[in-house]
Amino acid sequence: MRDRAGDHLDHAHADRLTTLDSRTMSTSLEELASAAATCTRCRLSKGRTQVVFGVGDPHAGVMFIGEGPGYYEDKQGEPFVGAAGQLLTKLLREIGLERSDVYITNVVRCRPPGNRDPLPDEIEACTPWLTGTLELVAPRVIVTLGNFATRVILDRAVSISRVRGQRFEIQGRTVIPTFHPAAILHGGGESSSQMAAIRSDFATVRRVLDEPVPVPVAAEEQLGLF
Repeated sequence: MRDRAGDHLDHAHADRLTTLDSRTMSTSLEELASAAATCTRCRLSKGRTQVVFGVGDPHAGVMFIGEGPGYYEDKQGEPFVGAAGQLLTKLLREIGLERSDVYITNVVRCRPPGNRDPLPDEIEACTPWLTGTLELVAPRVIVTLGNFATRVILDRAVSISRVRGQRFEIQGRTVIPTFHPAAILHGGGESSSQMAAIRSDFATVRRVLDEPVPVPVAAEEQLGLF
């Protein structure tokens, strides 16, 4: 199912997803991660062990965006390494992908205390790092895992249960929301209806990745069409 709702996002939000903040302008993910490592833009910096920036192929065709680091991610410095991460790895392998084939990151790069939900000002403070990551990786497909990532990317208050599995087109990128793997673990496990839904959504991701990449038509060729 293709949903064109994303085409109606306001230009300011679309630009936010593709234009680097001048304070975080970098030419590589390594530079951006190095700058983020000393970030003190919000209160989350006070309780972190380290910034958990992202992991995977720096030129991946698909990026997975979660909510924020948990206990194990904060200790190891890599997103999705706990039980939810193991489930994510399993789901990737079911569609023929490894973690090294994709890029994985979060809406916030520091662990919220007690694994609470990130607050709106914390998300806003971390948005330039996400924007910069999107600009540098430039994925064809963005998979938002859970409510928070979906609301940030779509810039609207949506329920993941209502929009999961749909395709939104934003600035030439396909956005596919789905459940966060942690929600599966807390909601009945692999035999649950949510697990069946997330498997279906990952199959959609595979189909999109297998679609031919549109070839831009050169200006000279466009003139020849008239």
